[in-house]
Amino acid sequence: MQDKNFDTLSQKFAQNIYGTTKGEIRAAVLWRDLIPALTRLNKPRLRILDAGGGFGFLSQKLAALGHDVVLCDISEQMLAIAQQQIAASDTELSIELVHSPIQALTVQQFGQFDVILCHAVAEWLTDAESTLHGLLSLLKPNGLFSLMFFNKEALRFHSLISGNFDYVKRDFKVKKKVGLTPNHPLYIADVRAWFAQWQLSMISQSGVRVINDYLKNNLPPNFDKHQLIEMELAYSQREPYLSLGRYVHFLGQTKPI
Repeated sequence: MQDKNFDTLSQKFAQNIYGTTKGEIRAAVLWRDLIPALTRLNKPRLRILDAGGGFGFLSQKLAALGHDVVLCDISEQMLAIAQQQIAASDTELSIELVHSPIQALTVQQFGQFDVILCHAVAEWLTDAESTLHGLLSLLKPNGLFSLMFFNKEALRFHSLISGNFDYVKRDFKVKKKVGLTPNHPLYIADVRAWFAQWQLSMISQSGVRVINDYLKNNLPPNFDKHQLIEMELAYSQREPYLSLGRYVHFLGQTKPI
């Protein structure tokens, strides 16, 4: 089995991820979690690795704040989109594009980073635990590890309330794989155990899309997308809603020297 490469789906991926309400929710939760943590590092210019970052939505936002970013992705087409957007930016962005599997990144070549982002990548990896652990060798002491992963229990619950009982009984196996359906969703408890094993202090935990994916088809006439995002932020760090997030965002920190 091989890790997922989005070359053939790059345009669809770029449009579906951040060009929708789902994407706005995702961006709002990640940004809300990240900015205070970055500020507490108390460095005006951070080295940031966006591992498997696709076209670099967050890379570009962070570079616009004055940080130095290395954007790595296995998809040449996703990086081509990133290059176009970076070139079109009104602000000069310090972003190095690296076409490579994230498993191939080494300290010898890139040094260490203050922050590593790995968002919506783990659920496409054949061995997420080993790959994520390997990334930590590139993280400085007191560095931040931002991991967002697809939540297997949320997949189960959404399928149950949609009446897809056979799909649940088959443990989510299908004859024909949908392009953007992750291959290897993760359990929250497993990832929490990894963080503990890796001696990462948990800075914050959030569910991403704790409401949106469970909305009824017939919404009230006064339904407001902006109010939805406000509610997503309000409930994303509260149980039981956090554990129902379609994705979960963990922000961990390595020990200082």
